[in-house]
Amino acid sequence: MLNNEVISAWQERQLPAVLASVNQAGEPNIIYVSSVSLYKNQCFLVADNYFCKTKENILAGCKTLSLLFINKDMQAYQIKAEYEYHSSGPYYEDMKSWNPTRFPGHAVLVLKPKAVFKGAQQLC
Repeated sequence: MLNNEVISAWQERQLPAVLASVNQAGEPNIIYVSSVSLYKNQCFLVADNYFCKTKENILAGCKTLSLLFINKDMQAYQIKAEYEYHSSGPYYEDMKSWNPTRFPGHAVLVLKPKAVFKGAQQLC
């Protein structure tokens, strides 16, 4: 799902990224995330260090999450993704290997891209 352009843009990203979810009433929740990584060029891992409303939305069954980041050239990329939430297992262990130890890393959010945009242009 991720093409070379998106992978390259991710490697040149500026932190923090932005993560958006919605609650059951359709109200958005948007947070900054800095503990985020590209996993095997296939999905994104976001450490749940201090999720509150985001975690509530995830546990309530939010259908899709969006991750927004900009590269060094200030080009915006948006990943619309299905997700999984893990507090153990391989994704969790990977997150624990790069998440700064000063952060709790309660769990990991795995974002599996279903659409990718550069600005308004859909890339994949």
